[in-house]
Amino acid sequence: MPRYHNINGTNVQFTEAEEIARDLEEKNWSDNALNRALETLRSKRNNLLIETDYLGLSDATLTSAMTTYRQALRDLTNGLDTVEKVEVVKFPIKPSE
Repeated sequence: MPRYHNINGTNVQFTEAEEIARDLEEKNWSDNALNRALETLRSKRNNLLIETDYLGLSDATLTSAMTTYRQALRDLTNGLDTVEKVEVVKFPIKPSE
C-alpha cells in the first residue's frame, strides 16, 4: 500500500527512496521497543530507590524489610528479555519505614 505526504493540502506519493527510508525508521522503532520499555521501567525503579536512599545514611536504620524491598527493586530487570515480560512486571510493595 503506497504512503503519501500531505504537502500544502495535496497528497503526494512517497518516492521509492522515501519508502525505503520510512521502512527503515519503522524497523528501527520496532527493534528498539525492548530498550524503550526497559528504560521506562528503570526510571520508575530508580525513583522508588531514590525515595528510600536517605535510609542508608549513618543516622538512619535500614530494616531488613527495607533492605529486601530495595534489593527486589534492583533485581527487577533481571531476566527481562521481551517487551511482554516488561509490561507485566509487578513492583514490590514498599514496607513501612
